Amino acid sequence: MEFSHIPVMKEEVLEGLALKDDGIYVDGTVGGGGHSFEILNRTKNARLIAFDKDEDAIRASSERLKRFGDRVTYIRDDFKNAPDRLSELGIERIDGVLLDLGVSSYQLDNIERGFSFRGDARLDMRMDNRCEKDAYMVVNNYSEKELVRIFRDFGEEKFAKKIALNVVIRRNAKPIETTTELAEIIDKSVPHYKNKSSIDSQRRIFQAIRIEVNGELTGLEEAVTKLSRMLNRGGRIAVLSFHSLEDRAVKNAFAEMCKGCICPPKTPVCICGHKAELVLVNKKPLVASKKELEMNSRSASAKLRVAERL
Repeated sequence: MEFSHIPVMKEEVLEGLALKDDGIYVDGTVGGGGHSFEILNRTKNARLIAFDKDEDAIRASSERLKRFGDRVTYIRDDFKNAPDRLSELGIERIDGVLLDLGVSSYQLDNIERGFSFRGDARLDMRMDNRCEKDAYMVVNNYSEKELVRIFRDFGEEKFAKKIALNVVIRRNAKPIETTTELAEIIDKSVPHYKNKSSIDSQRRIFQAIRIEVNGELTGLEEAVTKLSRMLNRGGRIAVLSFHSLEDRAVKNAFAEMCKGCICPPKTPVCICGHKAELVLVNKKPLVASKKELEMNSRSASAKLRVAERL
């Protein structure tokens, strides 16, 4: 199956990055290389460091970007490790960072990867197949209390307790092995009323398990902060998030770095010396245009936040 991924909010992202011809850019989630291609194609000598945990993504993007030769360096790793990996390359300062936190169309549509509740496959959901933890392990080994926590916290699912209980009851009889089995348990755990199906709950539970398997929220705020601090003055960081938990982490990281004086309100003269490190390029996150939504429905939940280094 070809690794295809339509770059979400392409023009907004590129405008947000304010590209320079000789800049050094980091794509923390290169995927199929859609955004990266445009970064390289619209600059003359810019260098790109392309990160991704997914072996298929590195393979596909290296093929798509091969025309740019040694302007691209590929690193198969989590972007949260980027500061250290960049240091290993002798790179201490950069001009731009792009983090597209969404799951690629390839990962969702490739049934064998086990990300989707719409197909029948072994429970997997790993973005990095070198990792031991997969969806099977989470579903069959986590305690009922732990399952409730991730279903509630990562999926924002109001029927988390009922679904977790039924998962435990089913796995006590036999292990839950496939996406279809899990989807059926979710379907039988939630009430069906006013012709409303269980699809929303299935989507939320699969999202929650995927986040847990891949540690998507772990260290996200810290990574955004560290990468922002590597930016040259005037450099920009653009982050595309696709659910409220990711967006909240990004928003918090930006807000903290945009703070100036933190003295008590009644202090007549600033004595803290604290200075803002970032300024927001857009006060509110950008969302996909109506035209893009018509072309790519998966952009519906996207939010783009951009900040510039002071």
